[in-house]
Amino acid sequence: MSFTIDIYSDGAVIEDMLKMKSAGNISGFTTNPSLMKQAGITNYVAFAKEVLDKVDGMPISFEVFADDFETMEKEALKLASLGENVYVKIPITNTKGESSAELIHKLSKEGLKLNITAIMTLEQVSATVDALVEGTENIVSVFAGRVADTGVDPLPLMEESLKICRQKAGTKLLWASSRELYNIIQAEKIGVDIITATPAILSKLTMYHMDLNELSLETVKMFNRDIETLGFTILDAE
Repeated sequence: MSFTIDIYSDGAVIEDMLKMKSAGNISGFTTNPSLMKQAGITNYVAFAKEVLDKVDGMPISFEVFADDFETMEKEALKLASLGENVYVKIPITNTKGESSAELIHKLSKEGLKLNITAIMTLEQVSATVDALVEGTENIVSVFAGRVADTGVDPLPLMEESLKICRQKAGTKLLWASSRELYNIIQAEKIGVDIITATPAILSKLTMYHMDLNELSLETVKMFNRDIETLGFTILDAE
């Protein structure tokens, strides 16, 4: 299979990350605090260093943990120092709803590679792109999947976001919080630069363009295997 969009694996289980890398379908990685919590990570920096040692220079995003901008800045500088392929994830606001734009601009001026995350509106996209310095390498992560969870079609948002990102050299748009494999096709069709997906979604790439009659038969066989495992009966049941 061949995609023009860059596919990043989203997770914090090192074994899964290396498995996705070996499969050859991805070109980078993203992580976040929630994924690290799920994976049971207890030492952030040790985890980051181990991952960097194993991904062979592929781009990877690590997120700051602090909620105040002064500490965020210090964390960002430390994370960036871990490797040239590190993109530092900065949330678009802190938990008080205060904009991160000033910090984004400051870090961008210092040449850090940034990944601005948790974006869900065009206003946030515009504020992010305005804050970035022309020619620096950056990612604008718009959470299309979470937008879709609210019952809103994310495609118009992503199309307009792409136009805004194209106004600043070095800025790439990322389709975040994918919910299904088809999101990759949607994102590629409108020209999004990057999409992140979990290993569970990426494992379905083996089904890409699969014959639907074959898939139907395989599904029936799956049901049959599960029936045999359950050992249930209907006709003899009381």
